[in-house]
Amino acid sequence: MAEEQKEGGSLDQEIEKLTGMARDEAIIAQQERIQNEIKEANPLVSEKQDLAILNEEYRDDPIYTQKVKDLIAHYSHVRKTRGDGNCFFRAFGFAYLEKLLLDKVELHRFKGIASKSKDELVSLGFPAFTIEDFHETFMEVLQQVEEPGSSLVALSDTFNDQGISDYLVVYLRLLTSGQLQKEAEFYQNFIEGDRPVKDFCNQEVEPMAKESDHIHIIALTSAVGVGVRVVYLDRGEAEKVNHHDFPEGCRIQIILLYRPGHYDILYPD
Repeated sequence: MAEEQKEGGSLDQEIEKLTGMARDEAIIAQQERIQNEIKEANPLVSEKQDLAILNEEYRDDPIYTQKVKDLIAHYSHVRKTRGDGNCFFRAFGFAYLEKLLLDKVELHRFKGIASKSKDELVSLGFPAFTIEDFHETFMEVLQQVEEPGSSLVALSDTFNDQGISDYLVVYLRLLTSGQLQKEAEFYQNFIEGDRPVKDFCNQEVEPMAKESDHIHIIALTSAVGVGVRVVYLDRGEAEKVNHHDFPEGCRIQIILLYRPGHYDILYPD
């Protein structure tokens, strides 16, 4: 009798295990469907759109409606990025390279920084064989931007090529991680708890699809010397939108629109 109970218990456990596996598989399948729907509905980087499209998105929300009105008073267009957890880096990369199409002096400065960055990352402990391909792709895209006849259309095609675009995002993540680790004593103050900076980088900065916060923006803008204004469209108490410049007092080179959990590219009048 005891043996039968043991066998019965074991069978119940196996059934429960199988049920759990089926549930996990169903969750994974659902997540994949959601991601596929996002990909089909949204390009990695969209065309430039009139900012008035936000009126339609928030027409039933009086708080956002008022803030969109204030936003439109100062800015004219938006270029959307896919909400895949990489939106800050993708928006930053596209907006800055779009600027470099017309600013060859700035492009020359940035190429110098980017060219040396691989050796600097290796000196910080990043394995050369891991970062070499990402760095090579990054430099190739900068070279394309520099070539006579380079165009916004070609840049858009590059950023909407998943393989190349993701390589660019990875390298921007590596630059951010390198800056955080280089000045770990300073950035430790921005990390909650006792998590070391290196662990934070391994878990929250370097992996794809990890969302970005102020610490990522501060580190990246410091690493490459690019001034970024982030405009906040959120449910804050003020009727007008607020903004913050990274670093403070910088020469603004690109503007990003932040909505909770997401970054797009913003253009002034």
